[in-house]
Amino acid sequence: MARPNIPEGQTPYILLNPSADAAGRTSAYISLKNAVRAWIEVVINQGNAATILLSPLQATAVAGTGSKAINAARIAAKLTVAATSFTVPAEAATYTTDAGVDSKIVIFEIDPAKVFDVANNFDCIAVSTGASNAANITSAMLRVQHKYSGVHPNVLVD
Repeated sequence: MARPNIPEGQTPYILLNPSADAAGRTSAYISLKNAVRAWIEVVINQGNAATILLSPLQATAVAGTGSKAINAARIAAKLTVAATSFTVPAEAATYTTDAGVDSKIVIFEIDPAKVFDVANNFDCIAVSTGASNAANITSAMLRVQHKYSGVHPNVLVD
């Protein structure tokens, strides 16, 4: 895959503002109950050779109720500024960066019907970063493809 296939016109939402990530952190949860698909885009300025675990999480409410790992998702990664295309590792529920000191982009494709426990009403998404090093700056954005065009429902409420 030369690049992830993210359609134009998707609504962006900030999950994690850029910040040092020594202890790891978890974003707010966003409701995808009115979404066809979403993409979590994690941007990393890796200033230290400590790897970073990235884990999308699902929940039954935007409060993080019943939070747990998602099922395997498509992933695309660009682990160096010099790369002209993304690599596509095997589908997985998490991704760990390499130890290379560089700027990186990791994208998880969230197909709610595939990655959520829909039988138990999971429809909210967040992303968590694992403990790393204070020199590693992480940020994340969510792009949502809503089911309907026009006015979109508030993704911060259930």
